[in-house]
Amino acid sequence: MGAPAATAEISRLRARVEQLQGRRLHAPVLPTLPALAALLPGGGLRPGSVYTVAPSASLLLALLARPSQEGSWCAAVGMPELGAEAAEQLGVDLSRLVLIPDPGPRWLAVTATVADVLPVVAVRPGGRVGDAEIGRLSARLRDKGTVLLVQGAWPQAEASVGIDTPEWSGVGDGHGYLTRRSLTVSVTSRRRPLPRRARLLLPDDTGGLAATSSWAGERREPLQAVG
Repeated sequence: MGAPAATAEISRLRARVEQLQGRRLHAPVLPTLPALAALLPGGGLRPGSVYTVAPSASLLLALLARPSQEGSWCAAVGMPELGAEAAEQLGVDLSRLVLIPDPGPRWLAVTATVADVLPVVAVRPGGRVGDAEIGRLSARLRDKGTVLLVQGAWPQAEASVGIDTPEWSGVGDGHGYLTRRSLTVSVTSRRRPLPRRARLLLPDDTGGLAATSSWAGERREPLQAVG
């Protein structure tokens, strides 16, 4: 192959790579439950991105619910407390949920392997991760278009989903059962200069997720950006 032909082939391959990268960049986000979609950049989970999530099983399952309902396989790695009953109540399609409760010391390798084949993976890190390992995993996520939800710190995350000021209700006059919890869910991201917050019920009376405005007697707190 002569120099002009080689140059032309390199240009063709470069254009193809840029085309594929552009498709991933503009790929539609994975849908989430409406109350969470209103908070997330782009209205859902962006393929190939990492999100840090507060250490709440209910919040994590709520993020997995809609993707699984829409046909995306999901996995949870290193979270032995996640239960099938709670997942089902929050709307997770159990037929599309893979649980790996104890991946052992090779949890990062397990996570990377699962991320190669499933579009949504949640993990609780089992130890510190070096920059080189994070870089390799991030490249695999982008290549496969996999969403990674991390319960813990992670550099260069697309967004961080947190919770604050939880309040339980359901007990009246000293008797009864706790039936629902209201809390503030906040999302900060690289794409928005200010965090967005909303008051949600997680769980609501049915064990699922609902906006507080849908319940009589609840103080209405609309979606807002705060400094």
